[in-house]
Amino acid sequence: MNEKNSHPQFIDLSHTVFDGLITYKGLPAPLICDYISREQSKANYDEGTTFQIGKIEMVTNTGTYIDCPFHRFEQGRDLSEVQLEQLADLEAITIDARQAMAVGPEFFAGKELENKAVLIFTDWARHWNTAAYFEEHPYLTAGAAEYLKDRRVKLVGIDSHNIDDTRKRIRPVHTILLGADILIVEHLCNLGQIHSDDYRFNAVPPKFKGAGTFPVRAYAKINHNI
Repeated sequence: MNEKNSHPQFIDLSHTVFDGLITYKGLPAPLICDYISREQSKANYDEGTTFQIGKIEMVTNTGTYIDCPFHRFEQGRDLSEVQLEQLADLEAITIDARQAMAVGPEFFAGKELENKAVLIFTDWARHWNTAAYFEEHPYLTAGAAEYLKDRRVKLVGIDSHNIDDTRKRIRPVHTILLGADILIVEHLCNLGQIHSDDYRFNAVPPKFKGAGTFPVRAYAKINHNI
């Protein structure tokens, strides 16, 4: 597409991470504070010059985050080993699954999925930061995960509490997808704002060694012809 003849629209698909946010019950909330405040920095600079240096303590499963194989498998690739081609400028497709709790393979049948980011719109993000978000949430079935693996998708995202059914102690969707080197993004939002079949998805984390999950600023880029 000729960039001179297009007008890109960006849609933010990430939740805001703030001090005290509970993303997952049982995991600690992030601590976000000053390491050096502006007032403290005055001692280091001339009058009128101040800086803030922040401090963040958090678990890596905070906010909207990405899972790579190391999250599930000890020998899997960690964030430093995932290629940008798996994270950025991905051709994407939105799957409307608002009427289901268990999202099965039938939701993906007949869709062009190969090498795409598949984003599952459940509208569960409307419950974000409430008690309802953690209970009876939509999820993918193992059959859906196998279907997506067989279609060689690049990434699967969902705007729900977990891509697996958290009422059980097994996580087949994580096992199937991450075992096939297919990345997962959980806790997306604003998927209902994407009204196009032609858009690109981005969800790039910092390049950490020894980490299998981390928050991302996920977004959709939609090109409109003008």
